[in-house]
Amino acid sequence: MGGKTLFRIGAVGTVIAAICCFTPVLPIVLGAIGLGGLTGLIYSDAVLIPVLLLFLALGGFGLWLTRRQN
Repeated sequence: MGGKTLFRIGAVGTVIAAICCFTPVLPIVLGAIGLGGLTGLIYSDAVLIPVLLLFLALGGFGLWLTRRQN
């Protein structure tokens, strides 16, 4: 995987995780698709914040790889 691909995955994942962290979008979406029972498991800071940090790190690594190749 190239640096640009890693950066794009990290950026998209960060945006989605941030939206799910700071707004009530996740419980609404899970309820709409019939997975409302998973809301208590997934919609907690113990899950969403590490996912957000993982995608931030992935995007930063992709950006570093892209800058290093140029």
